[in-house]
Amino acid sequence: MALKYLRDENVTPIYATQLRRKRPDLVVWAVGEIGTPPKSTLDPEILVWCEDHNFILVTNNRKSMPVHLVDHLAQGGHIPGIFVLNQDLSIGQNIEELIVIVDGSFDNEYQDQIVHLPLT
Repeated sequence: MALKYLRDENVTPIYATQLRRKRPDLVVWAVGEIGTPPKSTLDPEILVWCEDHNFILVTNNRKSMPVHLVDHLAQGGHIPGIFVLNQDLSIGQNIEELIVIVDGSFDNEYQDQIVHLPLT
């Protein structure tokens, strides 16, 4: 199954634009777009949406997201994964990391995990 990314509303839109430009086949949606959770949706609800729609969340949220994930898992939920962008990398470097992940991942590799970029 191909990876799909949901960009949270606090991640600059350039990520979706550049990911789509570099990989037109990649599904990249953003919170607030049609068919996604509306802007200002609480993180626990976004995790439920990601589980229901099989999207990996791309976020800058380093503080509260681990707590929300633990709570989600404790309630019996699962998610395809959460990728936390690295503020010390450029936007281009973070985008390249996301593309490498898409190209080199196997099904469910990141399930129920928070992964901080870069992978290496």
